[in-house]
Order: sequence, then structure tokens, then C-alpha cells
Amino acid sequence: MFLKNRTEPEELLILKHLNKRMELTPNDRKRLTNLQRGYEGEVQFDHLAKNIIEERYILNDLRLEVNDSELQIDSFIISQGISYLLDVKNFYGDFYIDGDKFISMKTGEEYKNPLDQLKRSALLLRQLFNYYNFNFVIEPYVFFINPEFTLYQAPIDQPIILPTQNDRFIRELNETPSRLNEGDKKLAQTLLSLHQPKNRYQKLPDYRYEQLRKGMFCGECGCLFSIIDHLDLVCGKCRKHEKFESAILRHTEEY
Repeated sequence: MFLKNRTEPEELLILKHLNKRMELTPNDRKRLTNLQRGYEGEVQFDHLAKNIIEERYILNDLRLEVNDSELQIDSFIISQGISYLLDVKNFYGDFYIDGDKFISMKTGEEYKNPLDQLKRSALLLRQLFNYYNFNFVIEPYVFFINPEFTLYQAPIDQPIILPTQNDRFIRELNETPSRLNEGDKKLAQTLLSLHQPKNRYQKLPDYRYEQLRKGMFCGECGCLFSIIDHLDLVCGKCRKHEKFESAILRHTEEY
């Protein structure tokens, strides 16, 4: 069912590694937090999607180029005659919509309206479908995954799935019979072939190797290993043990 699994974004991995080895700017720390929260929300959705039955294809983390514009899709479900474009959001706390504005009630901060992003994504996807002559209905939704999220003044005519509706969305999907055919398979294969693994808009801090903190860090809590116990490295904070070989391979990949 999952034709493309989700992987941790490269930008997030790099920022996590750099965060242990240098002082990130406030903007970079905020970017790291937002990327981490977004990824965790998408993983939560994947756990929920494992409850989907019948014949369906699920493609995660698609990055497509359409008419010189980048289209990023969190999750895409291909069902019989219909496809679901899902923009998964892991917002926390109380928000409200005021016209086109999406605002946090706690801080008053205005966020990018996810409905605007969804409309743009759906438009680009329809253009792509037209180019390849795919005759599929596209149902786009903003999928709010965090159970501690509340949206006030949510318009009832907009494609929003709130946390209290998450399980019902999966249940209603399961109640709709789906038998996939060659056309569905061709759509999935085309999207997979068009996927762009590199994010050309990722933002990385300026740094030099010479300025980074050196050493081997615990994979559990991120602190420096400080104890050697036979063939193990031991974290002085959380006491996690890791074999030398495993730690060296992990740090080689990080480097």
C-alpha cells in the first residue's frame, strides 16, 4: 500500500547535526523546531494511515516540478477513480481564521494560511494531470493531526479535517470500496518517476568545518560520549551504551 515511504528531510537532518556542533541563530533554531514538528506530525499520519484497508496506493513526501514551480505533497492517496491530496499540519494550541489570515490566539502571530498553500498545490497537480492526460478527481484536504489543536471560526465549506475528524476520515475511506486498475498503477508510477529528491529551497546555516565542535555524540540525547567501557561508548548523561562500530558508522554518515 505504501509505495513511497517517508524519510526524514535532509534539511532537518543537517540542522539537527549542526545544532550539536555550533550555536544556531534564532531563525535557524526556529526553522529546526518547525521542521521537526512537521515531520513528527507526518509520521503520526502514517501510523493512522496504516488502518486504511481495501486497494489503495499511498505515496509520501513527493516533490514534483510543475511549470517551473515546486509542488511538495505530504501524503497522496490513490483510490478507485479518485485521489486525495493531503497537506498534514502539526499545529499545537488555539488558532482562528480571520478572512485569509491564520492566527495563533496565544501569541497573536500570523501564520501562512494552509488553505492558500493547499489551493496552490491542487492547482499545480491538476496542471500535471492534464499534461499527462490523467483523468482523476482530486480531493485536497488540510489534515490537522495534533489532538491538542483547536481552530475557531473554521469555515464549514473549506477542505479542513480537524483532529476530532481524523479517525472518521479513515473510517469513511475504508467504507468506500476501491479496486485499483492499470490506470491507477500508471499514475502512481508516473508520480514516483517525477519525484525530485533534492529540495532546491532548503535553507542551511553558513558554517565552516573548522568552527564545529568535534567529538562523538550520543544518538539518544545528543550529549558527548564521555565514558569508554570495553568495546562500548557510554553517554555520561543518559548512560546509553553504543558499540564503537555502530557509533563510527553513524558519525561517518553524519559527516
